[in-house]
Order: sequence, then structure tokens, then C-alpha cells
Amino acid sequence: MAILTSSPRRIDWTGWTLAVLLTLFIALPLLVVGTWAFTEVWRYPSLLPQQFGLRFWHQTLARQDVWDALFMSLRLTFTVTILSAIICLPAAYAFAWLKFPGRNIFFLSFLASHAFPKFGLLVAIAAIFLKLGLISTFWGVVLIQLVGTLMLMIWIPVAAFQSVDRRMEEAARDAGAGPLRVFWSITLPQAFPTIAAALLLTFVATFYETEGAWLIGTPDIRTMPVLMITFINNQIVVQYGAVLSVMLWVPSFIALMFARRVVGAGAFAKGFGA
Repeated sequence: MAILTSSPRRIDWTGWTLAVLLTLFIALPLLVVGTWAFTEVWRYPSLLPQQFGLRFWHQTLARQDVWDALFMSLRLTFTVTILSAIICLPAAYAFAWLKFPGRNIFFLSFLASHAFPKFGLLVAIAAIFLKLGLISTFWGVVLIQLVGTLMLMIWIPVAAFQSVDRRMEEAARDAGAGPLRVFWSITLPQAFPTIAAALLLTFVATFYETEGAWLIGTPDIRTMPVLMITFINNQIVVQYGAVLSVMLWVPSFIALMFARRVVGAGAFAKGFGA
């Protein structure tokens, strides 16, 4: 009787090398910035800071422009996310299930904002906004940031609505439920996890959007990313920019924790057709 022996599993050194390099590429800059945020003295050529402390946190948080920029970023982000849902979700449902002339062309047109160099597109839009009096206004920044959310809030919800079990909708209609009742009771609960993922991605992308907020909003509208760039360019002290960078991580961290507990990683993969 032959005894089958399993061959030892070979280690994928290429995969491990790429994983380590990717981890270093992502984690090392974050580690350096996080270290600078809590450093008071770090002189060359020392590899480690000579003194840690919260002095620069106190100085940064004492500035009124920091809090103004934070509240402006949150106000813009919530406004853009809500408007994106109101505008894009009905359009996504129409693209998912309705047949109309030019459907594919209109659907692909939402990629247009990502098919060209972004800054060139923003400059062209800024020239139009200048004539309309939207430069340095809250709603001007909202409109420019809405342009960047179209792909997320159209493409991902379309995949969500197309994955809904149509047989359940038909069974509900056969039972006498109206179109609105079918949508709220059958369609939306099935599509909601992926739609929530799209809303979350929109929220995070809008909060960190910089080019449009800087080009359209300055000097009257300043978001946290724009203020951070201003600090880095105008301040000799590295710690000010590092503190703002760490503060910018907080909303993203909270959003990702929410996604892990409520939305789930499968919704993201499902939204992208995986």
C-alpha cells in the first residue's frame, strides 16, 4: 500500500517581497508623519527624536483657523454626499433597469471627469464659475466637488441595483405591492450595503479633495487639506503640518471602522463587480 506524502509547500518569495515593499511604501510615510506630530526636538543625524511632547498640538488646536477649516470641511462633505445621493441614486437606478436611447453613451460620460487631467478640467470649470460669480463661494466648491463624485455614485450603485433579485420584486408585485412599496421593502434593502459603500467612499474622497477646493474656494473657503498645504508651504516648523495630517486621518479612520462593522468588505467588492 503506497503512502502518499504531501510535498512541502514552497514559499512565494516574490509575493512576500512585494507585500513587504508595499507595506513599507504605505506605512513608512504614515509612521514618519505620525512621529513628527508628537515630536518637539528631532535633530539630524539622530534616527530617533530627542524629545516627545504635545506642545505643537496645543499650539495648533489653539488656532481658530484650524477649527474653522475643520467645520468647513465637514459641512462641505456632508452637503456634497447628500446631494450626490439625491442626484445620482435615481440616475443609477435608471441606468440599471431602464432602456432608453443613448443609455450607454450617457453612462460612459460619467467617466469623463476622470478621463482627462483633472487640474486642466478644473481650470476650465473655474473660468466658467468666474463668470457666474461662484469663485470663493461655498456652493461653488460644492459644485466642483460634485463633479468628482459622479463616477462613484453612479457606477457602484448601478452594480448594486443590477444585483437585486428580480424574482423577489416580481413576487411582491404579484402579492399586490405597489412600485414604491417594492422599492423600499425589496430593492433598497438588498442594494443598501453597496450603496452605503459608495456613500462612504464619496464622503472620504470629498473630505480629502484639495485641488477643486483650492482653485474655486480660495481665499474665502478653506478646507482642512487646503489649510494643511498652506501650513506646509508657509511654516518652517514641520510639526504644524504633521499635526494637521494626523487630524485629517481621524474622519477616515472612523469611516473605515464604520464600514468594517456595518457595511462589510463584501459590499465594496460587489460594487466593483467582483
